[in-house]
Amino acid sequence: MDTTLAETTEPAFRTLSGLRFSKGHGTGNDFVLVADPEGVHTITAEAVAALCDRHRGIGGDGLIRAVPSRFLPEGRELLAAAPDAEWFMDYRNGDGSLSEMCGNGVRVFVHFLRTEGLIELPDGGALAIGTRAGVKTVVRTGDDYAVDMGPWEFIFPGEATAKAMDSLVTAEGLEVPRPALSVSMGNPHTVVALAELSELAGTRLFTAPVVDPVPANGTNVEFVVPSEPLVHDGVGSVTMRVHERGVGETQSCGTGACAAAVAIRHWAGAEAPDSWRVHVPGGVVGVKFFAGPAGHEHVELSGPAVIVATGTLS
Repeated sequence: MDTTLAETTEPAFRTLSGLRFSKGHGTGNDFVLVADPEGVHTITAEAVAALCDRHRGIGGDGLIRAVPSRFLPEGRELLAAAPDAEWFMDYRNGDGSLSEMCGNGVRVFVHFLRTEGLIELPDGGALAIGTRAGVKTVVRTGDDYAVDMGPWEFIFPGEATAKAMDSLVTAEGLEVPRPALSVSMGNPHTVVALAELSELAGTRLFTAPVVDPVPANGTNVEFVVPSEPLVHDGVGSVTMRVHERGVGETQSCGTGACAAAVAIRHWAGAEAPDSWRVHVPGGVVGVKFFAGPAGHEHVELSGPAVIVATGTLS
């Protein structure tokens, strides 16, 4: 017996019948993508959660609505200072909660705009994108994309500077709480360094790690093992797993990879490199530090973006 998608899921998104969508991912961090060039679609948190359900929906770590910035209050604010940020990445986590930014998501977002014919972006071309973490500039590099993620900062700068740690993280599979460093990439992250890959593999992320103190809006938690040697040919290398707030463990987290590089670089000291490779379950992303405007150090995230399917909600 044939059964439509709408018949097998909660009625939360039945009002979206006929809506076209795509499914894409960046190093395994996957998203449902919807184009809304006229700003007419209202996708509730409940509908997002139903669409991202891996058993009864399309499945994804989050949903991205591509909408012109002028249709959102946050977008209009950005346009006042950055009139070229025509498109806004309206992003929600898989549970329907709003998120400020997603580093893998913004690459997939730009690739989606290209495949939908909504923009033209030649190799080497740059595009300004509005997000709830500000304007992000994305450069096409062949089949990949590089994103200026903006400046990073410590969430608890006093403790980070004085003690190189600011919190304790408790997770299943780790016998004792571990010291951690909290980093903002426009969204919050808590980074824990582990000694061995076996310890990383044994950490169970079915439930959210407990962070004390936890940042005001919750946090993503990254568990990171530095490579041995840490630096090869001037590039640092680490392996990472992540538990994302509102989602659970994901195959990759772009802002998390940046935060992990920030923390490991801080712990490694003044001789640590500015270029890093971050190995995640879904692949490898690049992280690079460079001098930004007004003396603030910025972080660039680079990696692939893939559209794997398109369809229409029944």
